[in-house]
Amino acid sequence: MIKTKPTGPIPPGYEAIDGELAIGGQKATQLVSENGSPLFVYSSGKLDVRMMQLRTAMPDALDLHYAMKANPFQPLLRHMVDLADGIDIASGGELRMALAAGAAPEHISFAGPGKRDEELEQAIETGVTINIESPSECERALKIGAVLDKKPRLAIRVNPDFDLKGSGMKMGGGAKPFGMDIELVAPTVKRILSSGADWRGFHIFAGSQALSADAIIETQAQTLELAGRLSTIIGKAPSHVNLGGGFGIPYFPGDEQLDIVEVGKALAEQFGHLPDILSSTQFAIELGRYLVGEAGVYLTRIIDRKESQGQTFLVTDGGLHHQLAASGNFGTVVRRNYPAAIANRFEEEPSETVSIVGCLCTPLDRLSDNAAMPEARVGDIVAIFCAGAYGATASPANFLGQGPARELLVD
Repeated sequence: MIKTKPTGPIPPGYEAIDGELAIGGQKATQLVSENGSPLFVYSSGKLDVRMMQLRTAMPDALDLHYAMKANPFQPLLRHMVDLADGIDIASGGELRMALAAGAAPEHISFAGPGKRDEELEQAIETGVTINIESPSECERALKIGAVLDKKPRLAIRVNPDFDLKGSGMKMGGGAKPFGMDIELVAPTVKRILSSGADWRGFHIFAGSQALSADAIIETQAQTLELAGRLSTIIGKAPSHVNLGGGFGIPYFPGDEQLDIVEVGKALAEQFGHLPDILSSTQFAIELGRYLVGEAGVYLTRIIDRKESQGQTFLVTDGGLHHQLAASGNFGTVVRRNYPAAIANRFEEEPSETVSIVGCLCTPLDRLSDNAAMPEARVGDIVAIFCAGAYGATASPANFLGQGPARELLVD
């Protein structure tokens, strides 16, 4: 007998029209009929609601940045430029996309190891803030600024001596390719100041995809303490401190929504007890998946239904080449099921155990493993939720010549 495995929780707010999953007021079958399959559908209404919830929960003094690596789809990015206070990028290509989407250069910050000289030149010429990852990168930026006769806007990305507990991806607390170890920070800032460049402050990112409010609260407190300690050593207040992000979303069975109200209350209290040297500093957090992840759904059509040694497989025209994370091949140690549904049978009760697989000739191409679903037929539509972040942008779309999925922003 095949053991049924649970699926992750479907994000709140998704409704049915005539028994079908609806996104932005449109039925899944209509969306696929008009735009093709496979298809990523992003809801601007859900983006608006998420940002409104976040602004309500967080202190008024806190800026909210969008980390566009989560989803750079141009219509969605334009929408996020209007919603967010800043855009965080990680390459020269993302810089060009952010500018094309209408982001103001002074509201863009550029992080990431291995920035090429041409990317530094582009950033300095444009006037964005560069989060410096090493003393040698700092020297290259200063040299390029001198050649351009332009004052670089430079912040220091710090490798903190702590990490975000329970995070899916740890960005601090040990030897890391990201940012500078603490003992290198003050000498590098003093080098920036002596050069006449514009020192913009700190970028301190400890981890990502955390669902524990207590863990995020503790990390934010440690980050503020570290920013104050470094500023005191330097003897100058930073104009800006990016506290990182790390807010997670529920992907898997047993996951629960992060309590952002508790996080916001604690951060407001921490802001009320800042050291004097940080009293005029502007603070921000940067979020990617938390802002856009639950606003996206991946729709893929069933093209075959087959039996093999007592197991039922629903074969789709999509797969891991579009949704690598849902297949369990994007940093997941133990493969667990994303939230999934048969979109055109959204209100029907499960009646069978099936595995939903893609069209690639690899056993890794599995979107849902032995999950309970309504009985589905060829032509039905599978919906994979939490597809708004690190789906199309973080999957090998050209694997086996399959090509990318279409993307669509709806209301």
